[in-house]
Amino acid sequence: MGAQQSRQLRLMLLGPVQLWHEDDRLSLGPVRRQAVLVALALRPGVLVSQQRLLDAVWGDDPPGTGRSVLPSYVYALRRELDVPGGGPERSLIRGERGGYRLVADGFRLDLTDLAEHTDAARRARTAGDPAGAADRLAQALALFDGEPLAGLPGPFAGQERERLLNRRREAHVQRLECLVDLGRHGEALDDLTELCASGPYDEPLAALRMRALYGSGRQGEALTVFADLSRLLRTELGTSPGDAIGRVHEAILRGDPAVRPGGPATHDLAVRPGGPATVPGTPAPARRVVNELPGDAGRLIGRETELARLTGAATPGAVTVRTVDGPAGVGKSALVVRAARELSGEYPDGCLFVDLRSHSTQQRQTPVRTLQRLLRSLSTERGELPDELDDLVSVWRTATSGLRLLLVVDDALDADQVRPLLPAGAGSRVLVAGRRRLAGLDADLRVTLEPLRADESESLLADIIGAGRSNQEPDAIRRLARLCDGLPLALRLAGSRLQNRATWTVAHLVGRMAGDDRLGELNAGDRSVEKAFQMSYEHLPPEQRRAFRTLGVTPTVEFDVLTPAAMLGLPGAETEVLLEELVDTSLVQQPRPGRYRLHDLVRSHARRLAHATPGETAGAREAALRLHLDAARMASDWGVAGFPTGPRPQNGPFATWQEAQTWLDTAGSELADVVGHAASVGDADHACWLAEALTDYFVRQGRYHEAETTLETALAHVDGTTDRRMPPALWNCLGYTAIHQRRYKRARACLEQTLTLLANRPDAHEESRTRTALGAMALSLGDAGSAIRHTSEGLALARGNGSDWVVATALIVQGLAYYFDHQNEKALACFADALPHAEAIGRPRMRGRVLSCAADAHLRLGRFEQAKRHLRAAVVLVDQAGDYFLCARSLTRLGTAEQAEGDPEAAIALHHQALLQHHSLSRLTEPSYDWLEMDIRSRLGRAYLATGRWPQADREFQTVQDTHTRSKANR
Repeated sequence: MGAQQSRQLRLMLLGPVQLWHEDDRLSLGPVRRQAVLVALALRPGVLVSQQRLLDAVWGDDPPGTGRSVLPSYVYALRRELDVPGGGPERSLIRGERGGYRLVADGFRLDLTDLAEHTDAARRARTAGDPAGAADRLAQALALFDGEPLAGLPGPFAGQERERLLNRRREAHVQRLECLVDLGRHGEALDDLTELCASGPYDEPLAALRMRALYGSGRQGEALTVFADLSRLLRTELGTSPGDAIGRVHEAILRGDPAVRPGGPATHDLAVRPGGPATVPGTPAPARRVVNELPGDAGRLIGRETELARLTGAATPGAVTVRTVDGPAGVGKSALVVRAARELSGEYPDGCLFVDLRSHSTQQRQTPVRTLQRLLRSLSTERGELPDELDDLVSVWRTATSGLRLLLVVDDALDADQVRPLLPAGAGSRVLVAGRRRLAGLDADLRVTLEPLRADESESLLADIIGAGRSNQEPDAIRRLARLCDGLPLALRLAGSRLQNRATWTVAHLVGRMAGDDRLGELNAGDRSVEKAFQMSYEHLPPEQRRAFRTLGVTPTVEFDVLTPAAMLGLPGAETEVLLEELVDTSLVQQPRPGRYRLHDLVRSHARRLAHATPGETAGAREAALRLHLDAARMASDWGVAGFPTGPRPQNGPFATWQEAQTWLDTAGSELADVVGHAASVGDADHACWLAEALTDYFVRQGRYHEAETTLETALAHVDGTTDRRMPPALWNCLGYTAIHQRRYKRARACLEQTLTLLANRPDAHEESRTRTALGAMALSLGDAGSAIRHTSEGLALARGNGSDWVVATALIVQGLAYYFDHQNEKALACFADALPHAEAIGRPRMRGRVLSCAADAHLRLGRFEQAKRHLRAAVVLVDQAGDYFLCARSLTRLGTAEQAEGDPEAAIALHHQALLQHHSLSRLTEPSYDWLEMDIRSRLGRAYLATGRWPQADREFQTVQDTHTRSKANR
């Protein structure tokens, strides 16, 4: 708690869970609430996700209320843990990013006392003080109050309970060793007899009992213990006692005077786990300290943060487990080996390395074979070892219970491979590397390794090929780093190719990789990026393989669940499970919740696999394109009827235009890639339909460049479309985009091209759009007469083909033309005629636009109440549509109406609201940005004048003048 709290709490876990403040025991409530506290307390200072807490406490039987149960538990715990009135920021349990963190210094655990006593005992034994060690171990054992975490439910509590019981047994055995070393044989015998009965295969324990019996003058019983053990091992396991206990047996047979009752201390006969006993009169062999760590693979670049996390302080008195996951070739093995080498000096009992070869062409290592090899690495024994996993685990835990080991496990496939390998010795550390996220393994820390940044990639290339060569071609080095997409394996293989081909320039390799066979260039000898990916793929079950192949033809780099769900023909929930499983295998990345992507090189591999199943691929690709087309047409203000050809939206995931637009918003800048993808695979129809459908969406957001890019991409392939409406439709869309940008020369050229195409192949719908667009352009240029003429022509065509959007747009343009020509009643008639067509489209923006424009005419005619009614409705409608421009325009006119009715204070407030909406716009994407600001500030200035606030009015009018001057200079 430190400075954050004014009291110290003590949490007892070595029995029933108890929380104490001085002499007061605090209430922790139901056992599951206690289990939540314990799951946090045993990871002090670590952010534990809500899902991980649910898994820890409820396991495979989650509560019906889901995650909502956790806040209620945490709230109740905070009431007991925290100082009253401290506030959330001073709470011992902090809520952060979807999880909870327990403040590390907020309490003291009895586990800390246990670690202190056992560490002191180890130091005392090392210093030759068995009596002092025995006393500290007795104090450690006194901390246990029955079964640890008694009655606590959940898999996490079960695992911790087993671990703590093992620690109690270890402390008990070590104390008995000290008693035997001190000649206090009788004091140790009863406990040794009981322990040997519960662990009949435990050779070190049996050897200790033999020494105690012999020291008590019971030589025959000691020899019987050995005979019974030999018979048991031969009958049950088909093996014989090891060399260590054999030497104790031989010493007793000889009647060695050093171990006779009343003789000198006999600590030299101690059988240490993993090492032989020493016999008096013979040289004491020093236990071989094993270091199996492989050599370093050169300079580690860009992994400083991850390395610091892996080598950070271990959990006191426990086995520290830290995992590293990531895609093939991202550098997991290199990182854990470097971390292990930096940590090796802290582990005097050995550093072990195991390659499980889960993604290797060699035979995969089973836990049985791995444990047998590990045991032989630690011991000089040459006897047979058990072949059953449970027996081996028991032997391994016994052998490692008194050791501080560092174990590196590489290329792990799942938690079941790793769990049996965990050593039992307190203070040991395990580093695990694997492509999958080992959710089933209880780890203190999980590190997900991402590809290197661009600068780090360039540094790695320079390190491989030499700074001199790298500096000669800096641009090519940057391009090569991008092509390798930050994957260290790809970068090292590319660098190796350049090392082995002195005549190649970096630019030459870049040129080769820029083709269709980028993966084919990334190999050296038997190392290959594609081979590494293929190994990951081959370990997937069939449904995940199909999902991975399908992702190879997604039209965007990043996607959510809906796109692969459509491609796979599966429900969203089922697809999400598949995606999350692929994330766990590191084949798919999750840059943020709900969004997925494939690493560039992984996507290349998935695309190759997809091309091998063309029947499956074609249907999946079309489903993805159709999903985007449906969303774009539903979100368009033109309405579904505004697209008279091509497929109509089907019953899909979007129930409303708002849902469709929200989904398009999440795609961000990648929507243009969908059109490019369709064009690149020869699907000209979808390329053209998508480009047309996205035009209104892009233009409304001021994303003119994206609108032009998609339209020009589609036009380049328009000759391949089967929809003959598309050529004039795409030119109309280009003209529509240019008008909104006020690029009238460009707009006229596009619209004239449309009329040329229509002369050869008439289309009433497209011509009505062209005539209406010409009218809008004429209005913008101040030619009301031409605007009325063009829109009349457009209306005559549009009314006949049922295009409500074209009719409403033409009537609005015509109404504004009449308004600017001071023909107010004709303007109002146009707006009244436009309103039912706007309502038929079903989009609030068009209705709001009609009402806002009609209000202008009512204001001019002095019909202020009617204008206010229209404007209030317009503000609500355009706010629903998220149209800041129309909202600001309507608010400032509402202010003018309020002032006209004698309420300038209300007018001032409305004008300021309009300015707030205006500030949400961008001068870069809104051509009328300056005009709208001048309009609002002019009206605000007049409202200030009406209230006699001359300085404020003068400031607004001066801003109008400055804006006008700046706008004129920028034209």
